[in-house]
Amino acid sequence: MTTARVRPGPVSGTLRAPPSKSYTHRALAAAHLTGRTYRIDGPLVSDDTLRTVHGIRSLGSKVELTPGRWTIAPGTGPSSDRVAEIDCGESGTTLRLLASIAALRAGPARFRGEGRLPRRPMEPLLRSLRSLGAEVHPRSKRETLPLLVRGPLRGGSVELDASQSSQFTSSLLLALPTVRPDSSVRLRGPVVSLPYVEATLAVLRFHRIRCRARRRGFAIPGGQTYRGTSFQVPGDASSAAYLWAAAAMAGGAVTVRGVSSRWPQADLAILDLLERSGANVRRGVDRTTVEGGPRRPFRVSLTDSPDLYPLAGALAATAPGRSRLLGAPQVEGKESNRRRATVALARALGARVDDSGPAVVIDGTARPRPVDLGTERDHRVVMSAAVAALAATGPSTIADARAVDKSYPEFWIDLDSISGGVRRR
Repeated sequence: MTTARVRPGPVSGTLRAPPSKSYTHRALAAAHLTGRTYRIDGPLVSDDTLRTVHGIRSLGSKVELTPGRWTIAPGTGPSSDRVAEIDCGESGTTLRLLASIAALRAGPARFRGEGRLPRRPMEPLLRSLRSLGAEVHPRSKRETLPLLVRGPLRGGSVELDASQSSQFTSSLLLALPTVRPDSSVRLRGPVVSLPYVEATLAVLRFHRIRCRARRRGFAIPGGQTYRGTSFQVPGDASSAAYLWAAAAMAGGAVTVRGVSSRWPQADLAILDLLERSGANVRRGVDRTTVEGGPRRPFRVSLTDSPDLYPLAGALAATAPGRSRLLGAPQVEGKESNRRRATVALARALGARVDDSGPAVVIDGTARPRPVDLGTERDHRVVMSAAVAALAATGPSTIADARAVDKSYPEFWIDLDSISGGVRRR
């Protein structure tokens, strides 16, 4: 196990944002569905995205990985009587996006996973796939994986519970345009993480796939073909959020380049939150700078940007006054129970926390305590703890530093480049 030690102090520097994990996953799905040679420029190389690479390989695509460029081409694929084996690791995006795509073929596909993934929500998507003609056989009601999926999927009308994950909607939106007849997807319940659905729609438009938004749903013409031969992955707002938050919490200024507003990203919401919490934010066409300022408490709903939940908790814990984290019920079903993990992190930093109601209420402190993060493996909790440690009264220790490989493998290098206070062993 690699351990990171973080020394407190202000930050300063300019960095290019890592490639977007969300768009790398979606580009891989689109590349597979084009059925032709396709190039992805500037993809994110991470544990999660490589799971999707291996997944589309199992479904028949050939993938060549070179630095800065991945090339996808159609292959022969497994025969209809051979099971395509897809090991998702801990990647919920791989499991959910590829479940519908696997159902496009007549042959079976078996999904496996580890960590909390077998118990993460899947039933709403599985119900939809069943109603559209696919066979789905989860291990049990409590644990989805191993999961056997067999098509062929057909178009039609379906209702989908959208209250647990946006990835169910994205999965259907990616697959259904390629089948007949036309389809309609009606969303039920509170719709969570809507900007991630907007990201999927942006990828569909880029590939000239038509999809009409309706009140609480979508109309999807069938029999469409994905167009295009390449995709440039944009910079990742989710990763940049930690660098910007470091300046807000520890003081100093950080500029991140390469995050474009052209592509919808849920975690761009961090910039408004940092402004409300006292930071100075300067937005440019290709760069955004955050400079620390007098800290203020805040109130924020995170239903549309649940990945920011641990970071918002760290931000609240290091700001004097009472902050409130609202919404985002889906965070309890992530790689960890992120509501519980965020409460534990805020308390470790010295904040008083009341999580007895729907909101998590955090009374932050001007003198955060050093953190000794033991066996926490959730990448977003680990990165949130690391940037909060820059504002602590002494050095902090992160036991499982490799957890960041899931989404941001260069995190410790980038954090050290702006702080000079990170040591790993």
